Amino acid sequence: MTNKIPRDSDNDYTEEMAGQRRDFARKVTSSDLKNIGYYSVDPADTAGNIENFIGVAQVPIGLMGPLLVNGEHAQGEFFVPMATSEGTLVASYNRGARLLREAGGAKVTVVDDAMQRAPVFIFSDAREARDFGVWVENNFEKIAEQAETTTSSGKLRDIQQFSAARMRYLRFNYTTGDAAGQNMVGKATFVACEWIKDNYPGIERYMLSGAMDTDKKHSQLNTLYTRGKRVVAEVTLPSTLIEKVMGVSGNALFKARAINQVGGLLAGSINTGAHSANGITATFIAMGQDVANVAESSAAVVYADLDDQGNYYFSITIPSLIVATFGGGTGLPTQKECLEMIGCSGSGKVRKLAEIIGATVLAGELSLMSAVLAGDWVTSHDALGRNRN
Repeated sequence: MTNKIPRDSDNDYTEEMAGQRRDFARKVTSSDLKNIGYYSVDPADTAGNIENFIGVAQVPIGLMGPLLVNGEHAQGEFFVPMATSEGTLVASYNRGARLLREAGGAKVTVVDDAMQRAPVFIFSDAREARDFGVWVENNFEKIAEQAETTTSSGKLRDIQQFSAARMRYLRFNYTTGDAAGQNMVGKATFVACEWIKDNYPGIERYMLSGAMDTDKKHSQLNTLYTRGKRVVAEVTLPSTLIEKVMGVSGNALFKARAINQVGGLLAGSINTGAHSANGITATFIAMGQDVANVAESSAAVVYADLDDQGNYYFSITIPSLIVATFGGGTGLPTQKECLEMIGCSGSGKVRKLAEIIGATVLAGELSLMSAVLAGDWVTSHDALGRNRN
């Protein structure tokens, strides 16, 4: 085969092999790959992160802050790296950070933590499936013991059960330490399921995932029960401060929120806010997170209130923020540097990272909604989002 991508079965993560693949790509695509082939990464460091390595995608990184966070793990001011090619984005988040800082900071709380694998067991009829569910409840400790033989940091927290026809869906909920944990919980659940199969008669077959774990896609189940970290970021803003920084009143923001709730409902949106995916994606790219998890992580519930003094309470709940400070892309040189900038590289830092991202999202929500009302949305894109194509 003439158009076979070059590979070395002994050691494929070398500059020599990357160069051979770039030469191959130049021949079959007529592109010179001048920028793709310019990088500081050692190809050996990409093992486990990429296959057929040829270079890097260089996304511009901007700095936002200082962002004042009043978390349980993240406390103080942070300068947050954000990787994006959308003009105005960093400037908008920076403006939101100023508002939060002058209000005394964003209060951020991680209220739940769970990563899932959801196998399904199939029986001859619904009664057998029901009886199996009772057995699972009675043998939870033994199942957990089997699952946890595969990991030092993953812990099986509980097993939710759902029935349909002659099937029993089991949603294994784990805590996963500083790792995002999808692969971790997959391996742990496989071992547990094999033990279940060997110790419970009558199972016709099982599938390791019955799609109720909803990897890399949104689900209402995860909005209700959490996948990854469930993060709440909130702030109370005096109306005079909003007017000074944003040029709109708290009352105007509150009324706009009511209108947007209706619009979101009509559209069938999974997010009652403005654009949490922007802040999440930009921080994910910069800090080595699995960007496909934005499909789940961008779901959000925004709530606002106005007290008798005109103070504007605003919060955003992110029910499925899937982040890591260890493993995956977090060890790559650029991404590790970005995590180090906010003190979130390595073990024991994942909830701190979740709190900082939660505060970042809060800043972006307040800034964009204010810009829409003040008429700055279009003009700022004209000024900072100039298109060079």
